[in-house]
Amino acid sequence: MRQQYARRARVLIVAMGVAALAIVVQIVRIQNSPEAAIFRQNASNYAYELKTFYPDRGEIYDRNGHLLAGNTIVYEIGVDLGAVRDVHAIATAVSSRERLGLSYDSIVDAIQNPGEGISYVVLADYVAVEDANYLRNLKLGLNNLAGDAGVGGLVGLEFKPHPYRSYPEKSLASNLLGFVNREGRGYYGVEENYDAVLAGAPVQALVPTDPNKAFEIPRVPNGTTLVLTIHRDLQAATEKILDQALIDYGAPSGSIVVMDPRNGEIFAMATSTRMDLNQFWNYGSIYNTASDFNPPISTPYEPGSVIKILTMAAALDSGAAVPGTTYLDTGSILVGGATIQNWDQNPWGLQDMTGCLQHSLNVCMAMLSTTMGPTNFYSYMDKFGLGHLTNIDLAGEAAGRLKFPGDADWYPVDLATNAFGQGVTATPIQIMAAASSIANHGKMVLPHVLNAMVRDGRQYSVPAQFAGTPISEATAVTLSNMLAVSLESEGSLALVPGYRIAGKTGTAQIPVNGFYDATHTNASFIGWGPVDQPQFMIYVWLERPSASIWGSETAAPVFAEVAQKTILLLDIPPDAVRQRLANQ
Repeated sequence: MRQQYARRARVLIVAMGVAALAIVVQIVRIQNSPEAAIFRQNASNYAYELKTFYPDRGEIYDRNGHLLAGNTIVYEIGVDLGAVRDVHAIATAVSSRERLGLSYDSIVDAIQNPGEGISYVVLADYVAVEDANYLRNLKLGLNNLAGDAGVGGLVGLEFKPHPYRSYPEKSLASNLLGFVNREGRGYYGVEENYDAVLAGAPVQALVPTDPNKAFEIPRVPNGTTLVLTIHRDLQAATEKILDQALIDYGAPSGSIVVMDPRNGEIFAMATSTRMDLNQFWNYGSIYNTASDFNPPISTPYEPGSVIKILTMAAALDSGAAVPGTTYLDTGSILVGGATIQNWDQNPWGLQDMTGCLQHSLNVCMAMLSTTMGPTNFYSYMDKFGLGHLTNIDLAGEAAGRLKFPGDADWYPVDLATNAFGQGVTATPIQIMAAASSIANHGKMVLPHVLNAMVRDGRQYSVPAQFAGTPISEATAVTLSNMLAVSLESEGSLALVPGYRIAGKTGTAQIPVNGFYDATHTNASFIGWGPVDQPQFMIYVWLERPSASIWGSETAAPVFAEVAQKTILLLDIPPDAVRQRLANQ
C-alpha cells in the first residue's frame, strides 16, 4: 500500500513540475513576442511617459528662524499654436499688462511666424502671480462669452507655474547669501558654496498619463534647508552703522564682520556695496569685479598695524620678549640696508611691550621680528594662516600673500615691514581667524556661516572646528590683557562702557605704482570682548576715509558702536554683573 502511494506521489510531482515548466516557458514566450513589444511601446507612449522631477530648492534661514532665501511661484505664459482661435485677442490682452514689456505687434509676429515645426511659443517667463492671474481671469471671462463654437477669446493662451528663488529681505546680507540665476545655478556666497546641497537631486521616473493614477507619481525630496549662524537683526544693524560711517568719515567703501571667537560663527558680515538679490541681473552694473561682491573674504589688502598683534604674539610665545621687556626707541632702525621709522617718524624713548602696542611703534615690531629671525617669525605667521585660505564656507575666498625668504620678491627688509603689516596682504576674515587664537586661549577657529542643515524633518548641527594652536594659552591671556591696557591707557574711542575690550587699530598707507601714498589709507580696527570671556570679535575696515586717515579716529569709534549693538542683541551682561553672577 505504501509503495502504491509513493508511486502516485512521484507521478503527481512530475506532473506538477511539467506544468510549472510549461507556464514559465509560456511567460518567457509572451514577454519576448512581437505583440509584447508593441504593447510595451503603446504603454510607454500612451499610459506612461518619462519625466524629470526637480526638487524645490532648500530655503535659507538665519540662526533665529528668519527667512533669508526661499521660493515663490512665477509663471511662463505661452501660446499653444494648434488651439489658437483669435491671435489679435491674445495680443491685445497680453500687451495690456505693461509690466510684461510686450508690444501688440511683437506678440502677433511671435504667434504668426513661429518657425518651422514649432507648436508652442513662449511669450513671457517669470511672470508675477498677480499678472498671470489677471490674464487667466480675463481668458476665462472672454472664453465664456465667445462660447465653445465661437470665434475669439483667449483660447490657446497657456500658463505654466514653476518655482523661482526669492529673497524677502532684498539686499540684506546679499554679499553673504549670493543669488540663483534663472537656470537654477547659485552664484557667490552661500548659494554657490552649497549649491548642490540646496538644489537637491533631480529624479527621472515613468509617470501615468491617467490622472486617476496620480498616486503613482513619485515623491521628490526637496533640497536641503540651511540654518545660518547669521543674526538677522545684528546684520541689519551692522549694515546701517557701516552706511552711516561711510558718510561720517568720507569713505567710499568699507566692511564690518562680527564673529564669535570661541567657535568661528559669523554673526554679521556687512559690505557697503549691496544689491537686491531679487534683481540679480543688475549684478554687472553694480560690481566691477567678482572680488567686489564680498570684500571681507575676497579682497586681500595690506592691513597695516592690526598685524602687530600677531607679531607680538609670536614674540611672547617664542620667548623673544615678555611684557616687561624694555627698549630705547630712537625713532628708527636699520634692517636689510633700509631705515624703518615709526608712523610719526619720532622717537618714543624707553618703552615696554605694552607701550609698544599702545603707541603702535613700527621700530618696536621690526626689532621683535629681527630678534626672532626669519625662520621663527615666518613660521608663526604661517601657523596663523596668513597666505592661506581659511576655507570659510562662502564662495570666492582669496588667500592673500605672505612672502617667505627664498621667494624671488622677498628682501631682508621685508622681515621688518611684514612685522607691522606692510608688504603682506590678507583679508579681514583671515586676520580674524588668526586673532581668534589670542581671544580664544590659544585655539584658532575656522570661520563659518552654516549652523545646521535640515533634511527630511531632521536637523544636523555643524560642530565648531579648529585650525590648531599657534600660541599657548598663557601667551593668549597675557596679550589680551596687554591690548586691553593699551586701549585703556590711551582712552581709545573703541572702548565700551561696562565692558573690558582688547583690540588694535590699523592705519595702512595704500601702495600705488610701487610707492605708498601717505594721503590715502585703509583704516582698520580689530577687537574682542569681554576680555575675560570673549563672546564677540569685530573687524572694521574703512577704505580711504577723507575725514581722517587714522584708524584710531575712524574705525575705532565704528567698532564701539557695533560692539554696543552686538552686546544688546546678544544679551551680554556688563562685566560687573556677569562676574557677580559667576561668583554666587
